[in-house]
Amino acid sequence: MSQEIAVIGSPEFTTGFRLAGVRRFENVPDDQKSEDLDDAVRRVLSDDDVGIAVMHNDDVDYLSRDVRRAVETSVEPTVVTLGGGAGSGGLREQIKRAIGIDLMDEN
Repeated sequence: MSQEIAVIGSPEFTTGFRLAGVRRFENVPDDQKSEDLDDAVRRVLSDDDVGIAVMHNDDVDYLSRDVRRAVETSVEPTVVTLGGGAGSGGLREQIKRAIGIDLMDEN
C-alpha cells in the first residue's frame, strides 16, 4: 500500500509542505512549467511509494493532454489539486474518485 505524499509545483508551493514534513517533492520553477511539469508529474505517478500527489489547481493547465488525462483518472496515487478554482466541488469529485463513493450524497 502506498503511503507517501508527494507535492508537485513551484518551490513556493512545495515549501510549506516540506516544512510540514512531506519528503517527496518535485520543484518546477514557474518559468519552466511548460517544459518540465509533464516530466515531474509522470515521475510522481509512476512512483509506487506515492499514495497521494498534491498539485496547485492552476498547474493542471500547463499539462499536456495525455498527462492531464492521467492526473484526472489516477486512483493510485490519488491526485489532489489545491488553490485556484478547485473549490469544494472539485475536491468532492477527487474524494469520490479516490474512494468510489460520494460521502455527501443525501440519498
